[in-house]
Amino acid sequence: MPIKRSADDKPESPLLEKRRSDRTFEDLLVQLNSPVATERRWAAKDLADFKDSATDLVKRLLSEEDLSVREQIFLSLMVIAGDVAIQGMISCLKSDDASLRNQAIETLKQMPDLIVPYIERLLKDPDVDTRIFAINILESLRHPKVIKWLVEVIENDHNVNVCANALDLLAEVGNESALLAIEAVKARFKEEPYIQFVADLAVKRINTNAFVGILNTLSQAETVEMLPFIEKIREQYADNAEIQLEAEKAILRIKAKHGNNL
Repeated sequence: MPIKRSADDKPESPLLEKRRSDRTFEDLLVQLNSPVATERRWAAKDLADFKDSATDLVKRLLSEEDLSVREQIFLSLMVIAGDVAIQGMISCLKSDDASLRNQAIETLKQMPDLIVPYIERLLKDPDVDTRIFAINILESLRHPKVIKWLVEVIENDHNVNVCANALDLLAEVGNESALLAIEAVKARFKEEPYIQFVADLAVKRINTNAFVGILNTLSQAETVEMLPFIEKIREQYADNAEIQLEAEKAILRIKAKHGNNL
């Protein structure tokens, strides 16, 4: 459903907007359903101070058409943060309203520590789109289990789009622990060109990161004994520009250390 702004509800400066009613919890709940968007927005803002308002905020969110009110409800739910608030935002992932879904995803991304307990269930949700949205949320998490969760997805999920999204993210955050699972999903979806492409990309990215790390370690040793190993890596990955650059930097660093003694 498209988001509508009422004709008489032009944006006002926060300093000029007036709270026209009392701010008790009961009054705020009434104002949350006011026909005037400005009143609903102020009510949503002030209800952040009442944890018991989460249920009412979620209910309003699912029917709200005004963008500014919707944004304020998400902000208040972030402040409240409890299970009711998070479950309510998760329920938005199943909405037919793409804008609402995207706002829910972006809000949940800003709550990494709080969303973690829900991730495993979302990744196994019966709804394919919900599983994909869960992977989108994983993108922002700096959690030690992210790679493990993505590996479990490509090992167990039977949907090609879900696996493709997981591989996309593994290309960014994956490490050597994911390589066997990536090869396995390639074999499982051997007739799917995009899976082949993104799996190969993930493997290349993971290997590049690994060898860049190795080259940095070798160069930091600053001993001539490291040069043959660096040259071997450079030859092995002659078509990888990033590895070539790091290898050259490592060689130059060692040569600069030893000067004419080489």
